[in-house]
Amino acid sequence: MVSGAGGLLWTVVSFIVALSIIVAVHEYGHYIIGRLTGIHAEVFSLGFGPVLFSRVDRRGTRWQLAALPFGGYVKFMGDADASSRRDEQAMTGLSSDELRHTMHGAPLWARALTVLAGPVFNFLLTIAVFIGVVAWTGVALDRPVVGTLRALPFDAPSLQAGDRIVAVDGVATPDLAAYGAAISAIGPVAAVTYLVERDGAQVEVTGPHPMPPLAGSVQPQSAAMDAGLKAGDVILEAGGQAVTSFAELPPIVEASQGAPVALKVWRAGETFDLTLTPRRRDLPTETGFETRWLIGLSGGLLFEFESRQPGPIETVGLALDQTWYVATTSLSGLWHIATGAISSCNISGPIGMAEVMGDAARSGLETFVQMLAVLSLGIGLLNLFPIPVLDGGHLVFHVWEAATGKPPSDRALQVLMSVGLALLLSLMVFAISNDLFCT
Repeated sequence: MVSGAGGLLWTVVSFIVALSIIVAVHEYGHYIIGRLTGIHAEVFSLGFGPVLFSRVDRRGTRWQLAALPFGGYVKFMGDADASSRRDEQAMTGLSSDELRHTMHGAPLWARALTVLAGPVFNFLLTIAVFIGVVAWTGVALDRPVVGTLRALPFDAPSLQAGDRIVAVDGVATPDLAAYGAAISAIGPVAAVTYLVERDGAQVEVTGPHPMPPLAGSVQPQSAAMDAGLKAGDVILEAGGQAVTSFAELPPIVEASQGAPVALKVWRAGETFDLTLTPRRRDLPTETGFETRWLIGLSGGLLFEFESRQPGPIETVGLALDQTWYVATTSLSGLWHIATGAISSCNISGPIGMAEVMGDAARSGLETFVQMLAVLSLGIGLLNLFPIPVLDGGHLVFHVWEAATGKPPSDRALQVLMSVGLALLLSLMVFAISNDLFCT
């Protein structure tokens, strides 16, 4: 009972920390661009409900921390509330100069930039995190050079740190692409012959399979995570079959068709048994999505490649590539859900997101920060959807105003905002039902 309560508390705290960071960045985007374009912010709130702490800065903005840490808002001058409805009473009697500093009296370009800034700052947070991860971990050398060897239960590998892999089982490996192709072609064998360059000479050595049945990473909210598997665990047996390479695991899991799969696992010198129940999941591919039975493990190599520190331009480029991949994959997934190509269970609500962040936090700081970046990108994309009450809906209103020369009428805005709120609440209920009933 204590362990369960502790796990729940860890999940909730992890989610609140992640969400608070994302919301703070999002709302700060609105605030700072509003300020730079001449729109005065009266309140910057992290959270909703009763105010726990507040202070007013020299510009007259009240910064506050509220009791319900599941969102936030910026209330600009002229807003009736956090939804940015026009406050007619507050707007009445203002001078032209004062009107210019309200959200509703500012030029269209200033209002549009202020609205757009929230999602953009979410994207910038994602890019910044990916830049930090690339800078911290580095990138592998163009040539396959042994860095750190993994701990394995097999015979001690005769490879050494600093070895340059010249060939694997007679297949030349001049670069990483060739190395990847060579090891992909190796069958489920226990030992592999490596030709390495060491101390200026070429030496032939024997070592374990270059892709042993090693858990390189454990995915949050997966069967493996729920069972307690950790990165670095080695699968000795799966479904009663001895395995020597990671490539042997997917067919065994797929053949189970969702039935429990027994594993024998080695971890830091100890061996233990456990049973996992694979889950049906939709995976992105180059042409769309495919549905497979999965347990949530990603394979790891026999060794980490020797790495180098990329330059600033390369680092930013790699971070942008990763951001683009996550964004396009997410949007593709939503499209496939909308068209019925994949299950709607791929949509998670707050419970599912909290579980993901909790699992990510348990996996370590790097995993938590990366998932925070993915969640920030998702929230930024969601806010750009053309739904009234979201930033995207406000941008649609601004486009209408630019095209017609006047904003939608107050009556139209009221109806549209009500429809948007109803739609958003319906989506939330649907997502929460997925959290509760999808497996």
